[in-house]
Amino acid sequence: MKFLDHLPNFLFFTGKGGVGKTSLACAMAVQLADAGKKVLLVSTDPASNVGQVFGIAIGNKITPFESVPGLSGLEIDPQAAAQIYRDKIVGPVRGVLPDTVVKGIEEQLSGACTTEIAAFDEFTALLTDAAILKEYDHVIFDTAPTGHTIRLLQLPGAWSGFLDEGKGDASCLGPLAGLEKQRERYKSAVDALSDPDRTRLILVTRAQASSLREANRTHEELSAIGLKRQYLVVNGVLDEADTKDDALALAVWRREQAALAAMPDALRALPVDHVSLKSFNLVGVPALRQLLVDGGIAPEEAVVTLPELEAPDLSTLVDSLVGEGHGLIMLMGKGGVGKTTIAAAVAVELASRGYPVHLTTSDPAAHLAETLEGSLDHLTVSRIEPHVETERYRQHVMDTKGKDLDAQGKALLEEDLRSPCTEEIAVFQAFSRIIREAGKKFVVMDTAPTGHTLLLLDATGAYHRETERQLGQSGMHFTTPMMQLQDARQTKVLIVTLAENTPVLEAASLQSDLRRANIEPWAWIINNSLAMAHPTSALMRQRASNELAQIQAVTTLHAKRWAVVPLQAEEPIGVERLKKLARHTVN
Repeated sequence: MKFLDHLPNFLFFTGKGGVGKTSLACAMAVQLADAGKKVLLVSTDPASNVGQVFGIAIGNKITPFESVPGLSGLEIDPQAAAQIYRDKIVGPVRGVLPDTVVKGIEEQLSGACTTEIAAFDEFTALLTDAAILKEYDHVIFDTAPTGHTIRLLQLPGAWSGFLDEGKGDASCLGPLAGLEKQRERYKSAVDALSDPDRTRLILVTRAQASSLREANRTHEELSAIGLKRQYLVVNGVLDEADTKDDALALAVWRREQAALAAMPDALRALPVDHVSLKSFNLVGVPALRQLLVDGGIAPEEAVVTLPELEAPDLSTLVDSLVGEGHGLIMLMGKGGVGKTTIAAAVAVELASRGYPVHLTTSDPAAHLAETLEGSLDHLTVSRIEPHVETERYRQHVMDTKGKDLDAQGKALLEEDLRSPCTEEIAVFQAFSRIIREAGKKFVVMDTAPTGHTLLLLDATGAYHRETERQLGQSGMHFTTPMMQLQDARQTKVLIVTLAENTPVLEAASLQSDLRRANIEPWAWIINNSLAMAHPTSALMRQRASNELAQIQAVTTLHAKRWAVVPLQAEEPIGVERLKKLARHTVN
């Protein structure tokens, strides 16, 4: 494996949720410790399960692993770190500033950027601590900071005054307010990250087009700030040998090979490794020792008999969605879980029943057009171009708030507007123009903002509060987009996930985020389920069995309503295949 050769002191695994960063980081740590190295394994993942993998409690203290001599672990709880960080910033102004202002500051500090910066605040000590380097040969980090966070830390130290004067637009500069005293330490940490003799960045992806696109974006973002020495690991690749006598497995293998053949050139130029898809759960040291070995099935593994799984299909869920024959249906979920396909399937199912439907998305138009592969009576389709909407929003802010700023102030404002929140706000404003149609037809919306972004939008001058101010005393009836989202009679939010540990944990976090915005998710959809697809190969049947615990977690702990959609042998492209997708039919 190329990513294991000539290793520096610091190793960072990065990639979107569910691609296997934790498993690979743990397997690498075990392999190095087995080779006689002293290794510290550090997790900064909000959904960390390193302790579960090794069967011990770790927490925010360095803990030796008795099962692997030479290996120790540390779990930085980013949520706890973020809360401590928020208290440090908000505490001094609580009781001094009006409650409404304090609540606005708290919401600004509740997003993903605060969590990531707070975690970075914790692990920079490890990057700059000479005692750590003396004690350990290698420090392995599960989850690296994004290029956006590193870029923020490289900005001039003028955040506090910039924010005090109200020039920021409530995205990501707020979380930086308490960092001034640590700027030298952060500079040393960023220097260590960009030095290939000290640090290796390992991008983890899956053999899927969406996952490879995400890895390519991460690669470009990190390269743009000088972190160019990267390695790529394509995890969970199905071996052709494991497709024998299983049409579903063979179809998956062909899809993966097509995605790998179309890999972006920038990724192809990196040192690339493939790790075989394994049939067993990656829990325990014996399993981790097999992860980086070729082949998918553990020798001692018996063929699994799957129980007959009974679960509502998408069509059954739509039965309950119909209501008065109109309304807003929002598909939410992390990247790579199949929101666009599920949105198209819901829209096709409704239109097939004769209801007028407007399907709108902020995904690339070609993707949606390819998914539908034609037209259908009662169905109209539109798209919102995120780049265009974001640039329009940025330009408006620069022309208004940035009009009288000096060069440094404009640079800070421009960085403030590079936040992921900015795109979500801009796209939501574009979606808001379509939402009013939901009073007469179904509007199915693919790709939606998080609850944090909605609260920011609601709290920072957004349309909702201004409308309340202007019309609230007049006695006139009015409904803002935010009010419509909060009204369960008008809006149904469907959370899409996969039957895997990390995607389920991330979906649960999204649900909590939405509830803070007084938006109650209506149902969960578990997509691409092997357990519902009835595979026949031993490897695929074992993986299907592994899904059962996650499906149970969704149906008993998280969701009021749910549906399960089976993994398809053929891509769900075209109206007929989307109809089958909604009815538990495996193409």
